[in-house]
Amino acid sequence: MTLLDGIIGPIAGIIDKIIPDPKARDEAKLKLLALQGSQDLEQVKTQIAAILAEAQSTDPWTSRARPSFLYVMYTMLLWSIPMGLIAAVEPKMANDIAAGMNAYLSGIPEPLYALFGTGYLGYTAARSWGKARGLDK
Repeated sequence: MTLLDGIIGPIAGIIDKIIPDPKARDEAKLKLLALQGSQDLEQVKTQIAAILAEAQSTDPWTSRARPSFLYVMYTMLLWSIPMGLIAAVEPKMANDIAAGMNAYLSGIPEPLYALFGTGYLGYTAARSWGKARGLDK
């Protein structure tokens, strides 16, 4: 919750009390909501600019970080194919492997999963934006 979000509600309540004319009161509230919308838009623009700057960086550690992280996640997901084959041949072994993987994955902190989701969405948004603008192939 941004500072502006915390202020909008109380200010709208004050507008209700100090502006008696309903038409003027509604106009003031619309201007207040427009201010909030423009603030949110600026925040999104700033976040996208940071993502694009990182994606276009010439530093290999910065520009390859997100794709490398995605490849690790893809590898983990694709591991389900050999696990299915192991389960068909040796069900107990597959259960033991799955229990070990579950224990390992449960140990990964929740913020790291959130980071993955944010990175994935940011990377795909930046790539889509770049392709739409003709900057990426």
